[in-house]
Amino acid sequence: MKTQTSEEIKSLYEQDFLLWTERIVEQLQTKDIAHLDWENLIEEIKSLGYEEKRKVDSYAKQLLLHLLLYQYWLSEREFCKRGWRTEITNFRDELEDLFQSETLYNYYLQRLEEVYRKSRRLAIEKTGLTASNFPQDCPYTIEQILDFDFFPD
Repeated sequence: MKTQTSEEIKSLYEQDFLLWTERIVEQLQTKDIAHLDWENLIEEIKSLGYEEKRKVDSYAKQLLLHLLLYQYWLSEREFCKRGWRTEITNFRDELEDLFQSETLYNYYLQRLEEVYRKSRRLAIEKTGLTASNFPQDCPYTIEQILDFDFFPD
């Protein structure tokens, strides 16, 4: 590979992102730090962390939504119980993988009430039930939310 200037590498970022990532990896492997596109590399690394947090929020929101549907949408429970249990287990699996990072677990603990609020809003929208059917505050403990054996019967 011909050594490229940092400006040439930087222009790849806009033109061909995949090629840019390949070049950056090559530069890191050969310790060619003089020509790295530092600005975009820093932004991409920051976005990786953001994406992990977004996954936590998304899986947690869906997990809480399905727990709420399971517990409070009684008219649909007979027909949907099995599917909801599958979804609950799936979202717990995803979170379990993400929570191998203590930082992401702590992030989840900080975001729980906000994520619950969004899940509650979705449950109201999805079910057509009134807001009074769902608790204002999260009715589940952290342990219950993540416990593969817990289903709010």
